[in-house]
Amino acid sequence: MLKIRRSSDRGHANHGWLDTRHSFSFADYYDEAHMGFRGLRVINEDHIAPGTGFGMHPHKDMEIITYVLKGALAHKDSIGNGSVIRPGEIQRMSAGSGIRHSEFNASDSDPVHLLQIWIVPAERDISPSYEQKTIPREQLYGHLQLIASPDPSEESVRICADTKLYATVLEPGQSVSYRVCSKRHAWIQIAMGKVKIGETILEAGDGASTSNEGELVLAAEQPAEILVFDLA
Repeated sequence: MLKIRRSSDRGHANHGWLDTRHSFSFADYYDEAHMGFRGLRVINEDHIAPGTGFGMHPHKDMEIITYVLKGALAHKDSIGNGSVIRPGEIQRMSAGSGIRHSEFNASDSDPVHLLQIWIVPAERDISPSYEQKTIPREQLYGHLQLIASPDPSEESVRICADTKLYATVLEPGQSVSYRVCSKRHAWIQIAMGKVKIGETILEAGDGASTSNEGELVLAAEQPAEILVFDLA
């Protein structure tokens, strides 16, 4: 059984330079019924105006993943990293014992659209670290591609959490399946497009969770980009 989190039910704040929606309680948005799901603590969908962004600010004991859907995001942090993240790349920052970073739209003319994801780490006070990898777009087409996991042997970014994150891009009529194993849980986030799971239609911004063992079939009704979280 799926539990649906509709896009329109998410928390919303528009600061002018930032238009953001929160799947779970975050900042000034609080809903005790939506504090996270398993180890998944934050999914924020951000639209950041050209030439603006978040100044230097701290984080601690959180695995932070940035997934850019459109545009480019410039990152700088207190452990010496500086980069630009674009569609087809994934960034992971382990805040650990403490890190400061800034995130700015890298363009003076085009907005940037991204998902920022926080996952509760398996260990506290680890050394802060950073990783960014390219995910060839063709690897996502019609296939669930592992993009973040705790396994260092995988080609994904490595996170300090018992969580695996997959991404896929589907054309109308295409589908992918994912088996939720015993004692595991899944969250599906529709980043773009329209998807059918069983008899349920999900659209951009919608999320769904399940703790039931079994197979999920995700079928695209419109061109779609989807994230699937496998959680302890």
